[in-house]
Amino acid sequence: MSQHQHCLASIRSHYPQFSVTEKKIADYILENPNEIIHSTINGLAEDLGVADSTVFRFCKRIGFKGYQAMKIALASEIVTGLKDIHERIDEGDTAQTIATKVFRSNIKTIEDTLMVVDEKRLMKAVDMMSTARSIEFFGSGGSGVIALDAYHKFIRTGLRVHAASDSHIQLMTASQMTSDDCAVFISHSGSTKDILQLLDIVKETGAKTICITNFAKSPLSQRVDTPLFTVSEETDYRSEALSSRIAQLTLIDALYVNLMMRRETEGQDALRKMRKAISVKRL
Repeated sequence: MSQHQHCLASIRSHYPQFSVTEKKIADYILENPNEIIHSTINGLAEDLGVADSTVFRFCKRIGFKGYQAMKIALASEIVTGLKDIHERIDEGDTAQTIATKVFRSNIKTIEDTLMVVDEKRLMKAVDMMSTARSIEFFGSGGSGVIALDAYHKFIRTGLRVHAASDSHIQLMTASQMTSDDCAVFISHSGSTKDILQLLDIVKETGAKTICITNFAKSPLSQRVDTPLFTVSEETDYRSEALSSRIAQLTLIDALYVNLMMRRETEGQDALRKMRKAISVKRL
């Protein structure tokens, strides 16, 4: 997929690393995309009280050659979004058509997320997990199911991993973590009260922190050591939180495979033992 379709996603994914001035420009573009495509670089700079060169550097920072290139990209992104409204379901659609639209929607979510995956942050997360004494996955509601899926995968690495679904046990587990441990927080909005409460407790223990979330401006993403982002759009038949779980699962798969490659011998030993253990369940 071409970069021009991912201007807004690129801004969101870079957001935590922006300076105060860059965040000012980013906020304006995210909140007023339609106005941007009709404005000049001078006009935008004047509205925000910054130099033209500052706006130009911002455009370069998010992956474009200049302001005009970013503007064309933004226009294309907005028009595309209005044109297909992200797979609208019509009353007369057959079961096959609906299934096709759902599949396409999920494929788009994964492709959009791939465009904002930051390799440095991804590898930093792998480093943190591979050297941790134990890894704890935290999530509530729908994200709790994703946390359990992560536990189901990562138990194959041979590392000590855990995920509790009960909120009280999550709080107790968080309080017992140490600076040798790693906590992975999964939250679509990044602003869930339960998750932020857990983060407060984990931060007090000195444990390393990672999050998987959809909003770069969320309290969660700005407070963890390493934020990882998904991109999903709301449709007329489901919320973006439901769509994002596909991207969350895929991002967790990417972490898992990278970790298994890093722990080649230990990982294979753990996998062999596990396969032997569960073989008794098969006929």
